[in-house]
Parts: sequence; structure tokens; C-alpha cells
Amino acid sequence: MSESPTTDLRTEVTGPQQIPPRQLKPASRLGRHLREAAVHVVRSSAPPTMALGQRTGDEEVTQQKAREVIDLALRVGEAMLATGASAADTVATVLRLGQAYGVGSVHVDITYTSITVSIHRGLDEDPLSVMRVVSGRSPDYTRLEAVQKHIERIIASAGPGGPTMDVTTARTRLQKLLASPHPYRRWVVTLGSSIMAVGVVMLFGVGPFMWGVAAVSTALVDRVQRALYRAGVAAFFTQAVSAAVPALFALLLFRYGDVILPEVSFTPSVVVISGIVVLLAGLGVLGAAQDAVDGYYVTAGARGLEVMMMTLGIAVGVAVVIGFGRSLGVSMEASAVVSTAGSPLLSTLGAMLIALGFCLNTYAGLRTIVISVLISALSWMIYASLMALGLASAMATAVAATLVGALAYVAYRRLHVAEAAVATAAIVALLPGLSVYRSLYLLMQNSAATMPQAMVWLVVAVSTGVALAAGLAMGGYLARRRLGLDRAALRARRRSRGSHVTT
Repeated sequence: MSESPTTDLRTEVTGPQQIPPRQLKPASRLGRHLREAAVHVVRSSAPPTMALGQRTGDEEVTQQKAREVIDLALRVGEAMLATGASAADTVATVLRLGQAYGVGSVHVDITYTSITVSIHRGLDEDPLSVMRVVSGRSPDYTRLEAVQKHIERIIASAGPGGPTMDVTTARTRLQKLLASPHPYRRWVVTLGSSIMAVGVVMLFGVGPFMWGVAAVSTALVDRVQRALYRAGVAAFFTQAVSAAVPALFALLLFRYGDVILPEVSFTPSVVVISGIVVLLAGLGVLGAAQDAVDGYYVTAGARGLEVMMMTLGIAVGVAVVIGFGRSLGVSMEASAVVSTAGSPLLSTLGAMLIALGFCLNTYAGLRTIVISVLISALSWMIYASLMALGLASAMATAVAATLVGALAYVAYRRLHVAEAAVATAAIVALLPGLSVYRSLYLLMQNSAATMPQAMVWLVVAVSTGVALAAGLAMGGYLARRRLGLDRAALRARRRSRGSHVTT
């Protein structure tokens, strides 16, 4: 008996197929489906990178507490800006301080001459906003370091109920820190300026006689600046008169040096160069660049304009003396052999003296002085080595400044010294004093033949300044990436730049 094969009725086709209407999609619905699928592939489902208008207020914060926190934050911000801190560091510190006292809706705005702190307390309470004018800026790293340590103690002691130090006590201690006397007398500051000048001329390999001339001229510059400041003379004219002092010393040496002391070897132009470097060191070149890198363009623009005007004042003072010398038939041209090519030991010692003098000139503490001197010596040796290998001046400067920026942050994290003090003191030796002087001299020739060379030296000076600022910023960034910040500091630093932080 044969068995017929099994037939699958589900797959066997015996006639025309009928598809129910519900299984058909009209063309319009199919197109919409495809569009929705494409949008799903392209459109992001994550929240926006920058959250706009999402911050909430601190409704539970009383008006009295908000006023106390704002007052303390304003005093801290003003003190940091006045003593040499950057805008980003100031804003981050104020935000961390407010967070420590339970006020998270703090907003800070800085415009070089003022700082504004506001607190939003929700819809049912009035917001508070207070502005404080920064009357003056003068690097004072002893006070800056003391303020930073004071704030770190407050933040470190913060718990669920807030810091162990109440706002009133914190404000009282801050006032005592700011009112405390300087660590040394004013004549030590003048001595620091003279030591800086001696270090600068040592970079050029000149003899002890020129050391003494540079020290005396720079000490006189310091006294002149102080007298003009007390007399209320505008900063531009103060800078011009100050720059003319070492130029006059050089003019006298150019004119009478060989007659009075024929047996002494003179290099008068290094006296002018030392005066230019000392005056440039007191400007906020690096602060302006750092504010620009951090995104505070209004503050950076104001600082940059100030630096430009003060540098123009230096140019006017030196140019007037050069022009006066030309009218007497005295050429004050920097010799072609003048360069930072002294013996390695002497030039390194000069860089260390420059850092020491700058620290004394800005009231830095003992630990800051020691660290700055050591980093300055290391950065100068790296710079000199790269120059000996044939690297371009701006590139060698950038590499050395990168190392300084990284080590300055490491010193701040490990040894609790002011980062700005260490970084600035360690790179003063790399400031382009020689390039500025040569550019000014060639410009004063007022000749079409010398004008291109003057522009070349001017570009060299500007590129060196940019390399210094960029190197310091990059070094600090790399060190922060390596060592990191604590979570509160990182959040505050990003908030200070206006970016959103996901937690």
C-alpha cells in the first residue's frame, strides 16, 4: 500500500492570493514612516551640551545669609584680582566659596575694574546683586597666597551643615589677612628691582661694572615711579619717565664712558635693556593672555589695552632719549654682539637672580622665592639648550614656558604656593627686552632702509610674548589634566567658563 506525500497547505498556492486590506500601507504612510526613521537616526536624544536657563534658585536661603555670603565673596574676589590672580581663578574660587556655604545659584561677572556677584533665590524671593570696584592692581603674592589658603581651609571644612567657620568669622579673618603688613620693608622691594637688573645684564655676559650701573639705574627707576605715583601722575607718563632713566644712564656712558674710564669695557645698551625688562615684568602681559585663553575677553581686552599703553610709554621714554642722543651725535645702537650668549653658568645665575628680584619686588614668601628660583634656572637651561641646537627663539621660549606652567601648577597643588607668582617669576628672564630695544632704535632712524628691520625685531618681540603666554597656558592645562582638580574645583572652573557639567 503506497503512502501519499504530506502536503503543507500553508505554503501551497492553489490560486490567486488575496491580501487583507489591513496589511496594505498607502504610499503616503510609507513615506512618513521612512522620514520618521531617518529623523530617528540623525536627531540626538541627549540633553543639550549647554543648558540655557536651567539653573534653579536657592529658595531656602534667607536674605540675611545671602547678603553675608555675597559680602564675603566680593571681598575675596576683589582681593584676588587686586593682588594678581586671573579672572578664571577668581570666579572659580568665588563659586566654590558660595557652594561651600550652601548657596549654589551664585553668578559672577568680572570686567577688569569691577566684580559683580548675584544670587537668585527663586520666584518668591528677591534676587540680590552687588558690585564692587577694584580700585587698583598691584602684584602682592603674599596676600594672594594667604587669601587662597584661607578659602581652602573654609572649603575643606565644609560638611552637610556647611563649613565649621561661619561667614562672620571668615570675613573677620580675611580682613586681618588683608590688613597685615608686608613681609619686608619697601627698600627691599627697591633692592629686588636692582637684583632683577643685575640678572638681566648677566645674561649678556658683561662685566661687574655694568652690573653696578644697571643696579643703580633701576633703583632710581623704582624711586621715581613711587614719587610719581604719590604725585598722582598718570601711569602712561610715569612709565615714560621711568623708561627714560636707564636710557639716560646709557647715553652718558655712550658719550663719556671711554673718556672717564678708558680701561673699563662698556656695553651701555644692556642698561636700557635691563630697564625695559624690569618695566615689562610689572605689566600684566601674561594675565591678559591667560584671561583671553580662559574666555574672559572683556577683561583680556582691557588688560591688553593697558599693556599696550604701558609698553607705548616705555617706547616713548626710550625713544626721546635716543632722539636726544642723535641730536648730540651719539649713537645708542645696540651692538651686534649683544645677545644672550654669556657663559652657561653666568647666564643661569642671571636667570636665578631675575626670579629672586621679581619675587622680592612682588612681596613673595620664602617658599615661593626658592621654588621660583629653581624653576627659573631649569627653564633657562632648557631655553639655552634649544637655542644652541638651532631652534627658533619663539619655539624655544614656548617650550621653556610650557615647562614653567606645568611646574607652577604642581608647586601650587603640592606646596600650596601662589601659581601666578611662580609662573611669572620664572619666565621674566625670557621677556624680549633686546628685541624691543633694537626695534625702537631702528624706528627712531626714521629711514626707509631701517624700517623693515625694525618691523622684524618688533615681530620677534611680539611672537616671544605670545609664545610665553601660550606656553604657560598649555603647561598649566597639561598639569591639570595629569594631576586633576577636586570635583568641586573642576565644576566651579567649568561654570566660570559658562559650560555645562554633567554629574
